[in-house]
Amino acid sequence: MSTRDPARTAASRTPASRTPASRTPSLRAWGELLRLPALFTVPGDALAGAAASARPDRRTALAIASSLCLYAAGMALNDWADREEDAAERPHRPLPSGRVRPASALGAACALTAAGLALAARAGRPALTVAAPLAATVWSYDLLLKRTPAGPFAMATARGLDLLLGAAATGGRIRPALSSAALLSTHTLAVTTVSRQETRDGTPAAPLAALATTGALTWLLHHRPPRDRSPLPRRHPALAAVTTTALTAAYAATVARPYFHAALNPSPPLTQRAVGAGIRATIPLQCALAARSGAVATALFTAALAPVTQRFAKRVSVT
Repeated sequence: MSTRDPARTAASRTPASRTPASRTPSLRAWGELLRLPALFTVPGDALAGAAASARPDRRTALAIASSLCLYAAGMALNDWADREEDAAERPHRPLPSGRVRPASALGAACALTAAGLALAARAGRPALTVAAPLAATVWSYDLLLKRTPAGPFAMATARGLDLLLGAAATGGRIRPALSSAALLSTHTLAVTTVSRQETRDGTPAAPLAALATTGALTWLLHHRPPRDRSPLPRRHPALAAVTTTALTAAYAATVARPYFHAALNPSPPLTQRAVGAGIRATIPLQCALAARSGAVATALFTAALAPVTQRFAKRVSVT
């Protein structure tokens, strides 16, 4: 005689396609899949790169749209690649919960990647030259490198290339933005390293290293002007210096306490909080990089995205 629960057996025979959640994924499910709050940290990459290269124009907007598509593609592909692991550790995520089909997530990743490359091509050959390796880095990270020691470096490379995409699209060259890309990549490397232990009890080493990295970046932003000077004449240098200092302080304040708490108690909840803070801190860092290049208006415009990120983060997790 079978000892199976009849209700569970019947449920197992019900095709997933017949459930309303899997047949028609909700906007919330897609928002969770694509990490909607984190998407608001993306435009600042291209804007910071543009600030170091030239004045933002139509091509900058195309670079932002391309970045958004490639970032969203990476989020969808990430959950598709992690669907079996998430079924055990994060069953509430859209794929293991059945609210979004794996095939839909993979299809979205492919379509968004194609759209991102097409938008970069519209912005010009220099932009496409950066967008192509950016897309390759995103796919390599999600499918091959994520669980290897090279994983955090691949993620950092992707974020740096995203900034350089704005510079290439706007000014046609990336050299003026190299130092800004290096600083943003370093921050991303620290956050990604911490995130590798957000689903298990870890060690204090990663959050302590991230805290030290934040201190180093804060010092460099405040005391070291960019080596690769923007070809644009600097206007109101005193205002740019004050704005850079204020935004640098905001960057450090966003992550210092969560990193410190995660170092004292590297449990999953505190580590996840530190990772979320590190993602949100990307915006004030982008603002500081733009202000350091003399683009105060661009920095303040980017700063306006921070409260939007916080608002959506209350409804949808950024990790």
